Amino acid sequence: MMFCGKRIAFTKVWVLTILLMAVAGLFGCGQSKGGPVSQTPEVAVVTLQSEPVALTTELAGRTVAYRVAEVRPQVNGIVLKRLFTEGSDVRIGQVLYQIDPAPFQAALDNARAALARSEANLPTVRLKEERFRNLLADKAVSQQEYDDAAAALNQTEADIKYWKAMVEQAKINLGYTAVTAPISGRIGRSTVTEGALVTAHQAVPLATIQQLDPIYVDVPRSTTEVLQFRRELEEKKVIHRGESLKKVRLFLEDGSLYPLTGTLQFQEVTVDQSTGSVMLRIVFPNPRWTLLPGMFVRASVETGVNPQAILCPQQAVMHNPKGEAYVYVVNDKNEVEMRTIVVERTIGDKWLVSSGLAAGERVVMEGLQRIKPGAVVKAVPFSSGNQPQPPAGTKEG
Repeated sequence: MMFCGKRIAFTKVWVLTILLMAVAGLFGCGQSKGGPVSQTPEVAVVTLQSEPVALTTELAGRTVAYRVAEVRPQVNGIVLKRLFTEGSDVRIGQVLYQIDPAPFQAALDNARAALARSEANLPTVRLKEERFRNLLADKAVSQQEYDDAAAALNQTEADIKYWKAMVEQAKINLGYTAVTAPISGRIGRSTVTEGALVTAHQAVPLATIQQLDPIYVDVPRSTTEVLQFRRELEEKKVIHRGESLKKVRLFLEDGSLYPLTGTLQFQEVTVDQSTGSVMLRIVFPNPRWTLLPGMFVRASVETGVNPQAILCPQQAVMHNPKGEAYVYVVNDKNEVEMRTIVVERTIGDKWLVSSGLAAGERVVMEGLQRIKPGAVVKAVPFSSGNQPQPPAGTKEG
């Protein structure tokens, strides 16, 4: 019995020794493969620099014809002919409609005849007035007879002036029977056909002409943006460049860039009470008539230059549950700090930072999943092909 107990104890010691050797072997293999375990994670950082940045504002708007003329008749009559093709280009002064001129020609002839009659009576009436004036001096005629002769002369002269005016008016009305284009441009559809009765200055236009080259783009801008821009100018955060207004870019409805640049013509001085915005009017050349009135477009207007802008890559910026933007910064002690920042707008693939960061600070771009505030890290410069390595002896899933 004593011999069996010693044998069992020896067996237990032997098994325990084998287990300890196996565990030591596993640890030894792990150290031989990976070497000593490092606790300093590696992160890729970008060093921020201040730089001048052109600030642009993208505003949605619509195109408006440069000039619009609604063609209306100025006399009553029957339309005899339509002398244009709908949708074609017309020139200023081109005859578009012909209204029946016969009644107006007759009125002109009548006025001319009346004028000729008055002018024919004038010499006789004038001689009679002169004769009575001489006889009045010799008391050969009465004062009343002379007054009648003088009144007849004045009336005849007034009749001549009246009929001259009537002749001129008749000529004008006769000229109005040929309805001409007041401007050059593209004419739309006609609202009347041959044989239609039209009236002077009627509410419905006969046709509409629009000048499309150049063309306007009207875009609204909120008064909040206008006031903010003025504050930035006063605080010297933005430098205004007047010549930049000559380079307004335009994006079409399909997202493509319009090849020609426009010029900001003016800003409306009255605020639209329904929208709280002011209207900007931009002029664009339109030689190929790519832009048509009523199109929805987006105008990119350069408002100024920020001479010392801080741009932070969007990849480094995160947002907390409150919606606040923040980044991780590596300080001079290689410690990680979480920094809340204020961003204004995107410029390319970067955020324009108005507060929270300064030039020269190092912002973490990659390796965010292995750090926390206060941790000591190894910072390496970030590049598009740079992938920071995990600490030795660890594995990434």
